[in-house]
Amino acid sequence: MRLKPISAALALAAVCAATLPAPARAAVQAAVQAAAQANTPANSKPSAPDAQKIFLDTDIGDDIDDAYALGLLLASPNVQITGISSAWGDTALRSRELDRLLCLTGRDAIPVGTGVVKTRPGAGAFSQRAWASHGPSRPHPQAVDLLLQTIRRYPGQVTLVSLGPMTNLGAAVDRDPATFRKLRRIVLMGGSVNHGYDDDHPLAPATAPQPEYNIAMDPEAAGKVFRSGVPLVVLPLDSTQIPLDATRRAALAGVSTPLTDALQVLTNEWATVNHYPNPTLYDVVAAAAALDANSCPTTPLHLEVDAAGNTRSTPGTPNAEACLAPHADAFFALLMPRLLEQHLAGTGACYVAKP
Repeated sequence: MRLKPISAALALAAVCAATLPAPARAAVQAAVQAAAQANTPANSKPSAPDAQKIFLDTDIGDDIDDAYALGLLLASPNVQITGISSAWGDTALRSRELDRLLCLTGRDAIPVGTGVVKTRPGAGAFSQRAWASHGPSRPHPQAVDLLLQTIRRYPGQVTLVSLGPMTNLGAAVDRDPATFRKLRRIVLMGGSVNHGYDDDHPLAPATAPQPEYNIAMDPEAAGKVFRSGVPLVVLPLDSTQIPLDATRRAALAGVSTPLTDALQVLTNEWATVNHYPNPTLYDVVAAAAALDANSCPTTPLHLEVDAAGNTRSTPGTPNAEACLAPHADAFFALLMPRLLEQHLAGTGACYVAKP
């Protein structure tokens, strides 16, 4: 084994300490332990016992908001990401994008599961294909296996953050509904309760509720999740259409960490494909709500999903807490410092050249 210079020096000091008298030996050993802890990157330290356990299910690679949502979770203190699953469409390539981001940030010990391959007309384009295809290739378990294993390991403790079509979640319900119900809660971006997609024109009137992408791509799976009995926190279109403006993008570009550099490249790839400069941070609002409920206060509702992908509030015992209005100031007060002040960095080779 080849030691890094600081690690080698600490190891030598520890060996030498063994030859010293007891008082001096104890002092040197304490100093060695303190130096070793100081030399451990914050992102590789073990999670605190009270860290919130989060499992992320994401269709990263199409829209850009998934990448920012993952960045926020990685940069947040007191969070243990117990696993990540790729969802919808080309799930194998999505797993490679996840691998590359985790490698760059030094978090490649987080397990990644490759999700069920499913698509339908109207599915989004994989805008970040070029960047994802250069990610390291490694074997992955099946997403449903990884999710259910994680719930069994931490019954009643895992928050599942769902940022894409819920195909993996529906498959997990089908396979083992009793285990699925042992989730602590599901925080999801999806649905449209009182408000649909914003018109591009800032003075246009609010649109009526309509099928939202994550629900409409697989309404059958979404319905299973809404009926699963797991407590839901729902971030619909009503609250998630918050744009990332040019000023904040420039601030992120100015700090140049591996994470923010990757986000800039991925944003440019997304903008090139979609011909639009400023991302809408739908999924990031959901990730923020999982971290801090004050970022998007909620209202209890009974929500149902119909076959067309509509999310309707109906009479009945509430099965969800839904945030029904944007809270941009609270959201950015959480997001921006965490992305700007993080120093996540890996040490491995995270780029693989194409043959």
